[in-house]
Amino acid sequence: VWFFFQNFVPSFGKETVRTTAVTPQFEQNMDYVDFIHLNILEKKVLNSSEVSVQYLCSKPCIVNLEAVASSELRTGVPVYRRRWKDEKNLYISRTRQVHLKFPSIMVYRDDYIIRNSIIVHSVILYAWISHKSVSSYDVEQNEDYQNAVAKNYTFLEAVPPFERPFKDHKVCLQWGADYLWMLQANRIPQCPHESDGVQILNFIYASSGEKTGIVKKFEQFENRELETVRQHQIDYPMFTVSIWLYLLHHCEKDLCGILYFIDPKEMYSTPAVFLNEEGYVHIQMHLMRGGDLAVKTSFSLPLKQWFRLDLSFKGGQVEVSSVGKNLKRHHHQSFTFREDFYYDDTAGYFVVGGSGYVNGIEAFFGPVKYYRLNVLETEQISNPLHDKETVEQIELYYERCMDIQEIVYEYRYIVRQGEKVQRNCYCESYYLELIHKYGEKSKCDAFMWGKELREKYHTLFKLLQEMDFSAPDVLEDGSDTVLEVGQRIFEKVAKSLSSADGLSNMGSSVPFLVDSSCCGYHKASYFLAVIFETGLGVSVDHTKGLLYSLVGAQGNERLAVMNLGYKHYQGINNYPVDLELSYAYYSNIATKTSLDQHTIKGEQAFVETIRLMDDELLKAQTKENGDVFMWLKHEASRGNAAAQQRLAQMLFWGQQGVAKNPEAAIEWYAKGAIETEDPVLIYDYAIVLFKGQGVKKNTKLALELMKKAAAKGLPQAVNGLGWYYHNFKKDYRKAAEHWLIAEELGNPDASYNLGVLYLDGIHPGVPGRNQTVAARYFYKAAQGGHIEGTLRCSLYYITGNMEDFPRDPEKAVIWAKHIAEKNGYLGHVIRKALNAYLELSWHEALLHYVLAAETGIEVSQSNLAHICEERPDLARKYLATDCVWRYYNFSVSQVNAPSFAYLKMGDFYYYGYQNQSKDLELSIRMYAQAALEGDSQGFFNLALVMEEGNSIPSYILDHLEIDQALHSSNTSLLQELYYRCWNNSNEESISPCSLALLYFYMRVFWNNILQSTLIYFMGTFLLSILVAFAVQYFQSLSARNSPGTRSEPSSDEPSSSGNSNEDATRLVQPDESTFSNDLAQQDSNLQNPLVMS
Repeated sequence: VWFFFQNFVPSFGKETVRTTAVTPQFEQNMDYVDFIHLNILEKKVLNSSEVSVQYLCSKPCIVNLEAVASSELRTGVPVYRRRWKDEKNLYISRTRQVHLKFPSIMVYRDDYIIRNSIIVHSVILYAWISHKSVSSYDVEQNEDYQNAVAKNYTFLEAVPPFERPFKDHKVCLQWGADYLWMLQANRIPQCPHESDGVQILNFIYASSGEKTGIVKKFEQFENRELETVRQHQIDYPMFTVSIWLYLLHHCEKDLCGILYFIDPKEMYSTPAVFLNEEGYVHIQMHLMRGGDLAVKTSFSLPLKQWFRLDLSFKGGQVEVSSVGKNLKRHHHQSFTFREDFYYDDTAGYFVVGGSGYVNGIEAFFGPVKYYRLNVLETEQISNPLHDKETVEQIELYYERCMDIQEIVYEYRYIVRQGEKVQRNCYCESYYLELIHKYGEKSKCDAFMWGKELREKYHTLFKLLQEMDFSAPDVLEDGSDTVLEVGQRIFEKVAKSLSSADGLSNMGSSVPFLVDSSCCGYHKASYFLAVIFETGLGVSVDHTKGLLYSLVGAQGNERLAVMNLGYKHYQGINNYPVDLELSYAYYSNIATKTSLDQHTIKGEQAFVETIRLMDDELLKAQTKENGDVFMWLKHEASRGNAAAQQRLAQMLFWGQQGVAKNPEAAIEWYAKGAIETEDPVLIYDYAIVLFKGQGVKKNTKLALELMKKAAAKGLPQAVNGLGWYYHNFKKDYRKAAEHWLIAEELGNPDASYNLGVLYLDGIHPGVPGRNQTVAARYFYKAAQGGHIEGTLRCSLYYITGNMEDFPRDPEKAVIWAKHIAEKNGYLGHVIRKALNAYLELSWHEALLHYVLAAETGIEVSQSNLAHICEERPDLARKYLATDCVWRYYNFSVSQVNAPSFAYLKMGDFYYYGYQNQSKDLELSIRMYAQAALEGDSQGFFNLALVMEEGNSIPSYILDHLEIDQALHSSNTSLLQELYYRCWNNSNEESISPCSLALLYFYMRVFWNNILQSTLIYFMGTFLLSILVAFAVQYFQSLSARNSPGTRSEPSSDEPSSSGNSNEDATRLVQPDESTFSNDLAQQDSNLQNPLVMS
């Protein structure tokens, strides 16, 4: 089938070209063409296999059949051959049944006779036709596969050695020989089988239509035979892709990504499959001679039902099929391009959904299967919908939500129409205005809906009757009204759950949350996901938990997206570990984090690392009427620059419990800039004037202030001048000069901006784009804590398309997760939880800490475990999961886990915790990890474990960098542990480590001097009494001197001096989280908005 293509042009990364469908023209009077087909019922390497060979010869021919096998040692070994001639049956399709027979070592298990059966990686069955030569018989005839007039092949699946049958040799062994063989019969190792069929996606993926998606990269086959076939097919590709979809909407604008391939030059390659605004499938291919061509299907994809989209590619042909849940084909269309495609699936990466170049579709992706070397018919594709329960739950959810949205829209329409009629019936008067303003609001008592529907949605109707639809914030647009109703329902439920005994109302609140979710307000969806996952006031239901997590993530609720990213990162609650899927979710929120920080509106707060066991930090929390805030305000009024900086920062970002108030913050920035001449305040005020954040734009004054701050040597101000020349003057030479100076001063924003110049190809004196140099600058910016730089590097790690960034999906996830956890909407939930805790509102604190902890942020997980320890009665009553064990476990699985969490889990494993069994080795590992974090208690606990007669595994000692050759004896090892314990403790006061080390030295000394056993024991007894008196004396001395307890250091302490910590006084917020060993150390602040994205 040949097509005429319109509007085909090369596509370069960021956009593609659509074409219109045309009518196929069928060829007439097709000549007979030689062909050969293979059909095998059971595609396994068995001696009972039969292959049906269907062929047609236009001339006298020779039919060849050959099986080629590959093992771990050899490849391309012929193991079966068969040929026959056909000189008479010309132009007639013939079928011949051939019985395959393979060597015994390939198809049978080892036994006494077959001693070395081989592990077969793959078997390819080739079939081809060669025309018989009509020349002299003396001429040698070429019958090889490459010169065949027709050829085909298929893969046979190798059977692992332990799954093969034993061969009946028709002989009897002696009893002794048979017994000796049985002793070693099951010692053959199994090796993994390599196949061309790859499962790109196994689990349901919620695609919200954003510019993020799943990135997959394929390597060359390890099997040489498969790799040879793949390379031969680069200029004549043969592959199949099968995708399950539940489509919610067609593309809003232009094209939305379904599945496409990006080459090393970041250009679209073969294949690129998109969805357009009408719901048609747009397919773009890269041709062998260069250039791209695109077609679109004549059928559109259905909405709100599960279907499978199958695409097969062969040479220059494309077959597209739409298949329903019952596996019956709904639509089918074929396309033939003017030339073959170019396709190398190892030179680049696949994307499922969105990317930086195109938005994704609004849909749920089901399983995605990719056959790298085979063209399969619909019936041959093996890609089932595994999780049928969740699939059905998604269908039922959207069916119910359609009813709810229709009821809300119609109810609101009836009430509004009634109000209009009522206003038209009365003459205007002041009295009637007062009635309308303060009287009872209009509601609809005469339902037009049937009794069955009213009973089914009785909670919704009850809520609708209580609502005021005359409020000005309810817009005329029906969809906005539905969302507004969902928000009102949610706010009412959230207020109820946050009351003094709110969690006891959870069971009755769930139906209202379901209605709110159906109205499109997906904060309710995330509430429901957490409620059912953790059993918060209800029974645990993992299916519903998954459903509402997916629904919330598809609706772009930030916490729901992070929840799924975390679950797939750690493999929690039977979610499969899938780093590429986790990255798709985390990168979505990481991208939004930067945008959210520049939006001063919304329920956002700075994400602060405040631990509930840190009394000093808790005392520093304040409110607008708190002592700390009032003292800062007093000092700021007196002209204290540091106080002005801190006060403005707290108000601008909503830190330390202070509500966000950008307008008040800007007043303090302006006051400080004018009165104190402080460079940081001058710079911050210049920024808000440049961007018009909470104040009218004033570029002239902003530039003067920026130059003034730069003249005082402030690195970020020098960077700001570069930003001004880049954005306002388009003077890239001056911009680069300023950025180079700022970069030398250690400003990460400048590093990022220089990278952008190289990436865009506008760096002065450097011709063209240089992605390699740009990536190096982005990495340097990421090391300084720059958000966009970190995002760029995470993208390089997931795609593997940059030479300095080898593909590392785990590192990509960690970097994206780190940025996502700075999101202000998450910070708002954490702040609500902390405020509730400080006010002793236990139900509200528990609720919001659970919501935050389930997103995967460590500080909330350890804080929640602390609350459950502090109030075990509350945890037992309202949480179905073991709160303490679950969340301390989650905490120690993080890259930034605190040392006290390791100590807690170490104690749980050492002593046993409730129904959890003891595990000495895990306990030692936890103590060792705490020790590596610099906690003296970790070394102390390891020493105590040894004192009780246990040994420490050698790999843990290596991890602690303790030389086992120098510390071969227990005494030497104990001395080293106690010394490190003392060295990591507070040396200025008496600590348990110093006393333990002293006691250890005295025991060793006593043991060396007094050899008599009796004297040894008596002396030890007396020595213990002396040590006890010494401890009591020092404790009383410490109590009189009030030395204070040592608390865990934190980066959240406010700076009291602008000169001691310049970053603490920037306009943007400090960042408490730090990377682990896998990440570069991050700057303690979020970056200023002077970044060109």
